[in-house]
Amino acid sequence: MSWARTEQSRFEQDALEDPVIAEAYEVGARTGATPMDTTAGAALRFLAAATRARSVVEVGTGCGASGLWLLRGMPPEGILTTVDVNGAHQEFARGLFSRAGAGAGRARLIRGSSREVLPRLTDGGYDLVLVDADALSYPFYLDEARRLLRPNGLVVFHNAMAGSPEPDGPLRAPDPGETAVREVIRLVREDESLVALLLPVGSGLLAAIRS
Repeated sequence: MSWARTEQSRFEQDALEDPVIAEAYEVGARTGATPMDTTAGAALRFLAAATRARSVVEVGTGCGASGLWLLRGMPPEGILTTVDVNGAHQEFARGLFSRAGAGAGRARLIRGSSREVLPRLTDGGYDLVLVDADALSYPFYLDEARRLLRPNGLVVFHNAMAGSPEPDGPLRAPDPGETAVREVIRLVREDESLVALLLPVGSGLLAAIRS
């Protein structure tokens, strides 16, 4: 419906009127650290606020756009731990977080491989885990999220609907990343300890609450 598209456009325009978020999107697009769609970002902020997430892990800092959305939704005492291998991107994100009012006490940026960093984080110590990184590792991130989350904690996977629009068949098979995402969706759907929902915003958010 045209009115719905108009309202969606207004959400996007409102978000990009924030100069810090606008810069995160501009630099992210220019440097190849493509940020999530602004509608997906708004949904992420909503989920962080709805769950009152005070302790959050983000896999994939990029240039800071998704971290800003999380911090906008988290309570003032909330702490974001964000992990990425790209030091230049993280330093840029650190500056944005500071300008947005989230200093060193609210944002903990860890440079390194998520496969090495996540196992060192505290079991059951987090309210929300956002995964916005290499799709091939999504099954590993799901296992880590199960361990990291407190009861009623929330895991969110970005790009859950980012596969090719073409149907599978003799002339097309899903690539390894798409296969890994499909596997995570299946695992989440079949896990009775998780309450899951696939949100069709941006390139898709798969959200699941750990019971």
